[in-house]
Formats: sequence, C-alpha cells, structure tokens
Amino acid sequence: MNRTIFITGATSGFGQACARKFAAGGDHLIITGRRKDRLEALKQELEDRSGIQVMPLVFDVQDRSAVFAAVATLPEAWRRVDILINNAGLALGRDFFEEASLEDWDTMIDTNVKGLLYVSKAVLPLMIPVGNAHIINLGSVAGKEVYEKGNAYCGSKFAVDAISRSMRIDLLRHGIKVTAIHPGAAETEFSNVRFKGDESQAKKIYEGYTPLSAEDVADVIHYCASLPPHVCINDLVLTCTAQADAIYFYKKS
Repeated sequence: MNRTIFITGATSGFGQACARKFAAGGDHLIITGRRKDRLEALKQELEDRSGIQVMPLVFDVQDRSAVFAAVATLPEAWRRVDILINNAGLALGRDFFEEASLEDWDTMIDTNVKGLLYVSKAVLPLMIPVGNAHIINLGSVAGKEVYEKGNAYCGSKFAVDAISRSMRIDLLRHGIKVTAIHPGAAETEFSNVRFKGDESQAKKIYEGYTPLSAEDVADVIHYCASLPPHVCINDLVLTCTAQADAIYFYKKS
C-alpha cells in the first residue's frame, strides 16, 4: 500500500508482529524501541523479504526529550506518517496493592500512559497534513475490568482507554481515526517481563488453554487499518475463545 507506519515497541511481541504484517502488505515502516540490535535485525529482515523501506529509531518512550529528539531527526522523506501504532507498554509485578513496588508503578505509568502521550504529541504534526491518518492505541482487557493484584497496571490501561476516547473527539476536525485495541491473554514476552524473568511462573499463565498470539493481534490491527477512509473501529476487545473477559477463563486440567 506504500503507507508509512510508525510503530513503537517494535522489538518484540505485538509491535514486531505488526511490523511484519504491514511490511508484507507493502507499507514502509518507522520502527522504534530501546534495543538497537533488534531494530537493526528487524530492518534487515523486512527490507530483504518485502522490499519496503524501514527507518529505525532508538529511544525509550518514557524519556520525553528522547522521543521528541528522535522524531525531529527524521529526514524529509519520512516526515509523513499515515498510521501510528502506540504499542510500547508493559506490566511489572502482580502484587497486592500494599505489597507492590513503587518503582514498578512508576515504570508502568511512565511507559503505558506518559509514553503514549509523548509519542502521539511528537508524531501528530506529521499526521495532520495527511488528512485521513489513523492512530491505533494498544490497551488491554485490564483497561476494561479490574482484577486482583492488577492495581497500577489496570489503572494505566484504563487511562489508555480514556485517552483514546478523548483523542477520537479532539482529532475529529483533522479527519484522524483513533482505534483502541484491547487484547486479552496473549503469549508473548509480556508475562516474562511481568514476572521479571521467572519463566516457570510466566508459563503458568497460559496453561490449560490456547492464548492469542502476537500474530493474531497484528492481524486485527491490520484489518482495522485497512478499512475505507469513512469507516473507523473506535474500540475493540479481543480475546481467545477460552477467555470471556479480564477475569474469567475456561482452562482444561
């Protein structure tokens, strides 16, 4: 399609799967993340496989100055963005409120909420002239219902839901679509990060059922981004068949 797609958190999970999906469709990519080696490897893979152009930007969405500085460095040929996928996000810890780490809370809020705001604010000047641009924010079922030991993570994803709805209203005058995608349980690096490298604990989350894959979520995001200009999916909750919402699962023993 030869659009330009800006993807945060492209070094793994949903972001990496989105990069591959959009590249396969002929779109050019601006991929961002903290791990330069992974970004460079993904750039090489996608350019070799799909014949599209890829611009990697290394920064942490938590760092406001770094976000704006990185976007400012984009060459003129890259200063038009059709679609922004605000994917960078994480969960850290799963603890009762009084036992949770303040550092974990800060990191989740700085990444999931402030990072999304910083990137959106920095990239919007490259989207408004397009006339029919699209912002896709990755929320979570945890932004629809609160569960035990979810506290700050749930709060950060509730914020993504509210920010997405607010964006949709404020950006109407620019013809910019805003879609919030809220995935349920998906087997990526998410749980490994949440449980801080404890792989046995991370794997228990997905026992007894088939969770979503990163590719499943990327397929849905790509579909939302491929609708006619007058059609916008504002809000979409996506789970595997064994999951009803943020709390209820059917797991086989």
